[in-house]
Amino acid sequence: MPRRRRRLVQLVLGLVGYALSMALMMRAGLGSMPWDVLHQGLALRTGLSIGVVVAVTGVVVLLLWLPLRERPGIGTLANVVVIALAVDGALAVVPVVDGLWARAGLAVTGIVLNAAATAAYIGVGLGAGPRDGLMTGLAARTGRSVRAARTGIEVTVVLSGWLLGGTFGLVTVVYALGVGPLVQWFLPWFTVRTSR
Repeated sequence: MPRRRRRLVQLVLGLVGYALSMALMMRAGLGSMPWDVLHQGLALRTGLSIGVVVAVTGVVVLLLWLPLRERPGIGTLANVVVIALAVDGALAVVPVVDGLWARAGLAVTGIVLNAAATAAYIGVGLGAGPRDGLMTGLAARTGRSVRAARTGIEVTVVLSGWLLGGTFGLVTVVYALGVGPLVQWFLPWFTVRTSR
């Protein structure tokens, strides 16, 4: 497959996988990834679907890029559109399960799939997702580490989402601690070289 086409296909598949991973963690009911705690809280308060809330939040976060002088790529825009469309579809087909082991299985599968999907869309080098760009932009403009910027953002969105009624739980903590190392492990498998 020509490299350009492979990058676009991998981008879309990675974003669809990311949306599916979101649905798996939400259906587990044991907590959601940090931004999804906020998405759930906003959806609960507004009556909008998770996909619509994800899209609106993504656009708002992109507007925050302007003073940070971050530049979106095609992957950035695809991140907003594809995930927003795919997450509602995924939530429609992923069932709610009973029993702690079944719920834990959904959650673990969601976390691992999320890491692989993140590595897949990052690995094509077509632009950071809106939330990642906010993190790197804040780090660059404030002189703080990426770790400090990410921690500050995620604590803020989790607390805001929890106060709005989003699901905070064990999965939120496990995701926050485990997804970084998993993405790092998957990244070499999905990185597409853009030059010979």
